Amino acid sequence: MVVRPGTGWPGDRATSRTAVARDAAAVRSLAGSASAVSVLSARVSVCRACPRLVAWREEIARTKRRAFADQEYWGRPVPGFGVDRPAIVIVGLAPAAHGANRTGRNFTGDRSGQWLYAALHRCGLANQPTAVAADDGLELIGTRIVASVRCAPPANRPTPEERDTCRPWLVRELRLVWPDVRAVVVLGGFAWANLWPALRMSGISVPDRVPPFTHGLEVPVDGRTVLGCYHVSQQNTFTGRLTEPMLDAVLGRAVMLAGGRSALAV
Repeated sequence: MVVRPGTGWPGDRATSRTAVARDAAAVRSLAGSASAVSVLSARVSVCRACPRLVAWREEIARTKRRAFADQEYWGRPVPGFGVDRPAIVIVGLAPAAHGANRTGRNFTGDRSGQWLYAALHRCGLANQPTAVAADDGLELIGTRIVASVRCAPPANRPTPEERDTCRPWLVRELRLVWPDVRAVVVLGGFAWANLWPALRMSGISVPDRVPPFTHGLEVPVDGRTVLGCYHVSQQNTFTGRLTEPMLDAVLGRAVMLAGGRSALAV
């Protein structure tokens, strides 16, 4: 079984009355009319617009991984996590099947999250270096983490149609937080490719020709800076393609662009 809205899951902003998007048109309508990050997060978390993703995430929540057999799974789309007025936005790919799809919070309960939150803590962007559950006390400082696609996809590969159906949630979230944003850290090529049309759809002016994704790349956008970073996937961290110093350098640069630790802590 998946977690029902309004039943007390930590951080769940939805209730039994939250409007549910059941197709792409409804996603566009409900995302576009969200008046605040909290409203958007609630609507994201009950979306049922992509039948394949709904079936997959709920099947994972029912069957579970043996190591988590005694735990309840979230089994719903995962909304953004962090402050509602961030100076730094981190954009990832999609929830992990037994990570965020289990815990209900981005990069929580998996090895990618171990890397990311440890680095955020080292850079002064998180109050603790670990993320294991939605009620573990983790708080972000001046930062918000969002996913390009909000449901766990089979083999971590959403289809182009699923990506496009989900994009209005990202579009609206970017629009709502943009006034305070100073830096955007993009984890991996999928998120990089998805970000630019989302920014355009948000009404934000972007370069006519966007450079291909590379680690450490910086692109000025509307008085802000978009930074490329290899994803914190095990494929990258286990092989040494992404190292802790490399990750710290990108996040540290984002902190500097946002005015430093003291500015973020306000």
